[in-house]
Amino acid sequence: MCIAYIAVGVNADWPLIIATNRDEYHARPSQPAQPWQNEPQILAGRDLQAGGTWLGLTQSRGRLALLTNYREAPGSKNRKHRSRGELIPQFLVDERSPAEYLEQLAREGSDYAGFNLFVLEWPDTQQPLRLGYYSNRHPSGRPHRLEPGVHILSNAWLNTPWPKSLFLKETLQAQHFDGSPQAVEGLFQGLRNQEVAADSDLPQTGLSLEHERLLSSPFIVSPDYGTRCTTVITIHQHGHGMLRERSFNSLAEPIRQHDWPFLWPSFHPDSQPAPSHNSNRATNGPLSLPTSSKETS
Repeated sequence: MCIAYIAVGVNADWPLIIATNRDEYHARPSQPAQPWQNEPQILAGRDLQAGGTWLGLTQSRGRLALLTNYREAPGSKNRKHRSRGELIPQFLVDERSPAEYLEQLAREGSDYAGFNLFVLEWPDTQQPLRLGYYSNRHPSGRPHRLEPGVHILSNAWLNTPWPKSLFLKETLQAQHFDGSPQAVEGLFQGLRNQEVAADSDLPQTGLSLEHERLLSSPFIVSPDYGTRCTTVITIHQHGHGMLRERSFNSLAEPIRQHDWPFLWPSFHPDSQPAPSHNSNRATNGPLSLPTSSKETS
């Protein structure tokens, strides 16, 4: 995961809206989002090289986590580090609160290469909404409790105003999300932007100018490394949600889409029961996607 727009408690009807791009080497094997065979409650993609994931949720328990790498200069990585992708499934099956989990993780942060981790526990009748963030590269060295609102996570600390982050936040905040197919497609289109930032606005993270330019757009296209998939997660206040994942090849052509409905506790205790959902629907590519949404079948 390399950029994520996270809106929690902002839209009264849709209190959770997440729109993300996962950037990775095209040769690195992975599987699309689906329930994990060894942990059926986990709905997530999977990195088949290291075994972890970049984004995942539980289908009924109301826990979600997403991870980005913290961008560091070449040569700073230690190959003996544990896989960062293991952190998400660990949190999803953990019984501790987000704060307790992150406090423990902070004591082990040096075991991993640089990362950012956002975690969420959805409210039920016994507990409030809980959000947390931890980076093992943040100067404080401590986890942070977050308030509901709009957050942007890229490859620096949470809400760092990189050009791609500012663009995505402004673009998606300007859209009025109403749950319609057109609104969902609008989130996907916002993440398709390939505009490169001006050199004067680029961060200086130890990479070459050429690489800083390549990585400065929300959607990255190159033969070896780029945006592999876009994921949109939305949940209605009544508790019914959808994870929609669209995969791309190295030419940025959409090749596959998966729709996974899930059910979480109602955001408000007096909400009406959520309607039932059909099982996963998948379209395998190549996909032809117009500006307006095309539903899978």
